[in-house]
Amino acid sequence: MNRFKTSKFKNTSPKVAKKDEWINNVRAGSFSCQGNHIKASSKLVAFNTEQAGGGMLGLSSVKPGPDGQWAVTQISCHSDLVTDMDFSPFDESLLATCSGDETVKLWRLCDPELAQPSGPEVTLRPSQGRLELVVFHPTSSGLLAVSTTKSPLIWDTSRQDAPLAALEQHSDQLQSLSWKRDGSLLASSCKDKMLRVFDPRAQLTPVQSAKSLQHNKDSRILWTKDDLLLTTGFDMMRNREVRLWDSRKLNSSVSSVSLGTSSGTLIPLFDDDTGLVILAGMGDTAVDCFEVSAAEPFLSQVSHCLTDASTRGVATIPKLALDVMSCEVMRVLQLTDSCIVPISYQVPRKNSGNEFHADLYPDTVGTTPAMSADEWWQGGNKQVDKVSLQPDKRLKPKAPAANNTPAKKEVASGVSKEDTARGCSTSSSPLSTPSSSAAPTRSPSSTSGLSSGFVPSPSPSQSAKNIQNLLGPTSKFRHIQGAVMHRDTHITNIRGLNLTTPGESDGFCVNRERVAVPLAISGGQIAIMERSQPGRLPDTAFPTIQNSVNVSDLCWDPFNTHQLAVAGDDAKIRLWQIPEGGLKETLTEPDLILQGHLEKIYSIRFHPMASGLLVSSSYDLTVRVWNLESGEQVKLLTGHEDQVFGMAWSPDGKLLATVCKDGKVRIYDPRKSTSPVQEGPGPEGHRGARVVWVCEGKYLLVSGFDSRSERVLYLYSADSLSSGAVASTTVDVSPSTLIPFYDPDTSVVILTGKGDTRVHIYEIVPETPYFVDCSSFHSPEPHKGLAFLQKSECNVRDVEIAMGLMLTKTTIEPVVFRVPRVKKEFFQDDVYPNTAVCWEPALTASAWLSGINGKHRKISLKPKDMTPVSEAPKEAPVRKYLPSSVYLEEKTDEQKKEELLSAMVAKLGNMDDPLPQESFEGVDEDEWDD
Repeated sequence: MNRFKTSKFKNTSPKVAKKDEWINNVRAGSFSCQGNHIKASSKLVAFNTEQAGGGMLGLSSVKPGPDGQWAVTQISCHSDLVTDMDFSPFDESLLATCSGDETVKLWRLCDPELAQPSGPEVTLRPSQGRLELVVFHPTSSGLLAVSTTKSPLIWDTSRQDAPLAALEQHSDQLQSLSWKRDGSLLASSCKDKMLRVFDPRAQLTPVQSAKSLQHNKDSRILWTKDDLLLTTGFDMMRNREVRLWDSRKLNSSVSSVSLGTSSGTLIPLFDDDTGLVILAGMGDTAVDCFEVSAAEPFLSQVSHCLTDASTRGVATIPKLALDVMSCEVMRVLQLTDSCIVPISYQVPRKNSGNEFHADLYPDTVGTTPAMSADEWWQGGNKQVDKVSLQPDKRLKPKAPAANNTPAKKEVASGVSKEDTARGCSTSSSPLSTPSSSAAPTRSPSSTSGLSSGFVPSPSPSQSAKNIQNLLGPTSKFRHIQGAVMHRDTHITNIRGLNLTTPGESDGFCVNRERVAVPLAISGGQIAIMERSQPGRLPDTAFPTIQNSVNVSDLCWDPFNTHQLAVAGDDAKIRLWQIPEGGLKETLTEPDLILQGHLEKIYSIRFHPMASGLLVSSSYDLTVRVWNLESGEQVKLLTGHEDQVFGMAWSPDGKLLATVCKDGKVRIYDPRKSTSPVQEGPGPEGHRGARVVWVCEGKYLLVSGFDSRSERVLYLYSADSLSSGAVASTTVDVSPSTLIPFYDPDTSVVILTGKGDTRVHIYEIVPETPYFVDCSSFHSPEPHKGLAFLQKSECNVRDVEIAMGLMLTKTTIEPVVFRVPRVKKEFFQDDVYPNTAVCWEPALTASAWLSGINGKHRKISLKPKDMTPVSEAPKEAPVRKYLPSSVYLEEKTDEQKKEELLSAMVAKLGNMDDPLPQESFEGVDEDEWDD
């Protein structure tokens, strides 16, 4: 008899999850980068998602919710393509991302159904161009390997100013990085066909290197057992191949396997406990599993799995999240174009589901780091403590001490209070881990941030209060939905659009009847389009306004839909009257010209209460108020020391706020003083800013940039500007200024920038956390501007709270923002309070200048045939469960006999079932009887 050793994983079989168990609502992108497109922790799954620029990530959970469905959300991470990502091995919520925008960011993520943190905990800026790869160290906390196009960097995230080491630059594109399992060495593969092994603490040059790869196309490297390196790539015939190398001798491989011809990159994933390696090709429908051993045959195939869709990326679930009682030794997540498919690898065993098979599950690495980054850099070689996967041996969270002293709440550096309130994982240090992190599993209370143990049951009202404190303030607008209206409402075939209007201008303007769009045609021409006449514009020339000079800003009179104010490069403001029904012929002569500014005008704004009042700002550093009734300047405001980025009238029309490039926010009372009555520190960045009054004029919302060029929202108390911002939130990274639209009825602010594809939405509340993040809207292509109409244009029957017009390169498309409601047959009076009639003046210009204040009358938007939802009849509750008597009912003798017979038949089995000996496993050689 031949003596041989049979692998216990030889019969491991992949099981593709049923379609109702897939993670759907996924739009995976096909991006060109060196990193993988999906990574998983024991709690979360992050993946690249299709989005213009590629700066978005999708986020889901590893386990479905109580309803059996996976929550999927999106987070805006970078201003350019997310090239790679990696979850910390010591914190299931900590994700590192790198990008083409030359930054590495660390995010502490929340459950997908909760609002995500507004900004990263840590941002690293190597300033060496596009970043390609990011990999956490396997034994030390806060340590990353990051690669630029050609150079690997070792980075301690607690020292953000510079990397610990910049390793020798490669001669071509660096394609892959991998840490040795004990964290001592770092290996790389490169487009120059070289394999390199670095000892970063000893020297910056490789300790081993060889020109080992046969082809320079898309190689990947992965450290497996001991000193064995696995590479995937292509041979000279462009066949995909897998090779094993001894890292101490890279001149020749110890084993190789060919996987046929295909152009897709082969992604390897390795499990240290079992020695199994997953191989999945980008664009393929096959997922292969091999076993790696330190002796011949080195690489042996275990299984070949065919899936329904092509692969965009693959990831494995950490060992601590596997179903060990079902003999699951590995779980793979296959990212496809529209979903994530779980593939479970299980070893067939008797009593599977009832018995723990210890031979399949050696102790695995835990989740407590062995040392800090500094300890490793100083020469430490400690290894992560291992933990048992046996359910009854797993560490359990400790019960809290029996006292009534509330636990001290700590907020991690860089994490806002609102993120903590919403249930985001936090710690006292961006990369520190909880003391109980070695526990493979956590109770529901521990994952939500609550202590475990026996405590008195709170009252229902207290429970509700505790839940609200945990999740943060609820918002009826959190799930607001944006949608582009039907194509029949679009204006198309716009040609010659002017894309060079200054950043202080919205780029175009709208009212309930018409749209004004500057054109890139000599003479400062402006197209006027009637909203009542959608469709395709003629290919031939059509009537326009001949402004004679380039347009710097324009806006409609809020009380006269026919009057358009246009500011030009010649420091003049021209007033144009549009005839009823729109332009029939080209207009060349304005009704009124306002002169007074000495240099080019930045922006113009009409007064919200008084008819015939206009304010303008200019390069001459002045702000001027004009009376259109007399055609004269009536106020000259001074005090600005640099460019005025934005202006806004207060809701009552008494005050004027400005934000300036000199780093100041100012409030003027134009009727009383030409100097500011209040002044305070503004945004740190000097790239642009906007200001708007919110919360009934009690606060100022400023959208600007911080010192790192990230877009940030600042909230100021209108009574104390000098105290600085009371709150701020980081939005994202993008070069364009966020232009805010504020709805006073709902306190919702909608923001987007020129050239963006994402529209951000927040509810502003006058107390902590101030900013309540709502669902965002994504346009299919970059838009050039978004302008909003008055509230009366919203369809209340469809629960629309805002309606705007989106300008693209060739079209104007109506966009509506709706609040999802079930009982749409009722008027949602909680969403629609009486609204101000802002399209009618409250007083004249001369009355306002004389010191009189006005106030808009208010009306209800409720149609006569609708009943308010607050007055809707109460519905009787529907019983969801059967009465207990049904479950407690005694079974009849006949029922008992039927159940017994069924059990006996099931135990006897089917004649077609395989014999028991067919599933017997091999034994070790020392167990054979000589």
